Amino acid sequence: MLIDFFYTLRAAQLPVSVKEYLTLLEALQHDVVGPANPDACSMEDFYYLARSALVKDEKQFDKFDRAFAAYFKGVELRADFSQAIAADWLRSQMQRLLSDEQKANAPKLDWNELMATLQKRLEEQKERHAGGNKWIGTGGTSPFGHSGHNPQGVRMGGASRNKSALKVWEQRAYRDYDDTQELGTRQIKVALRRLRQFARQGNELELDLPDTIRASAANAGWLDLKMIPQRHNHVKVLLLMDVGGSMDEHVQRVEELFSAVKSEFKHLEFFYFHNCVYDFMWKNNRRRYAEKFPTWDVIRTYNKDYKLIFVGDATMSPYELLQPGASVEYDNEEAGAEWLQRLTHAFPRFAWINPEPQGAWPYRQSIAIVQRLMAQRMVPLSLKGLEDAMRLLSK
Repeated sequence: MLIDFFYTLRAAQLPVSVKEYLTLLEALQHDVVGPANPDACSMEDFYYLARSALVKDEKQFDKFDRAFAAYFKGVELRADFSQAIAADWLRSQMQRLLSDEQKANAPKLDWNELMATLQKRLEEQKERHAGGNKWIGTGGTSPFGHSGHNPQGVRMGGASRNKSALKVWEQRAYRDYDDTQELGTRQIKVALRRLRQFARQGNELELDLPDTIRASAANAGWLDLKMIPQRHNHVKVLLLMDVGGSMDEHVQRVEELFSAVKSEFKHLEFFYFHNCVYDFMWKNNRRRYAEKFPTWDVIRTYNKDYKLIFVGDATMSPYELLQPGASVEYDNEEAGAEWLQRLTHAFPRFAWINPEPQGAWPYRQSIAIVQRLMAQRMVPLSLKGLEDAMRLLSK
């Protein structure tokens, strides 16, 4: 029954074996989930059982999620036309009904006024609202809520639409970049090979065993040692990667870069951040709230020998860089610009690699700010951009 599901997982490049597939079937035969077990008979229960039986590395969870969703898409959907249309769905359509005049007249508040007004609304509001321009709700032009239109507000729940929110009030889940991703295009392969030019250093000699055996055999058994220069990988890299939000559009290219860097550099440390670096970073997106790495500790742990590489689109509200408390996720005590300056001071050899098309840079105010903070050491994720980055890091 599930053989096609098994092949779907294999097509998604998941290392699923027949033994693990048989384990899943055995669990189903023993009614671990299913109609015979009323406490565990939903699609969600089957999802967790299948993931436990088939996936042995949490790095593969995202691949499994996508393959599972593709195979079982629509299984739980049921059409019941006797029921009224869902009110939430109707509210989400209200944005389409807003006139150009309503959108143009949407209230636009600066940072301090926005935060003060939000505090006031939270104290005053007692019920749900939709379609207005004042209260926290859905649709409409209010600066607070979701599924509406406002040039710069606080999105509270809902999905990102216009990417104009100054702050986001929800707990979001990101996924780690896949460090096993194969390089896609020949241009990127050629560009990333430039990393090797400064990754390999050292003149010490080591024994060339195959050539020693050949030479000794040719010398009638007398030992003839052959030595070759030892190829040390002395370069140390500290890689900081933006994840989530607008970076979702660049996942494939960043994964290609991450795969190459991780395979090429023996001394590599990497961390994740969202939009801008603040007082902490993380290594695992599934545990980013439980396992935080203070930025001060990162600065103190790694010395100036490390080459610092930022990877991110630098696309965010300017407030996130310049204003304390303006992070979209929490109330940061210090502005992002302060932390970027501390990092670049601690690691003098640094560069910022931006996957956003370079033609869009002049239209992003935040990119211009980051460029200044990086002393113009920002390069695009392209063949020439990577060559430029390697030159900057090797100086």
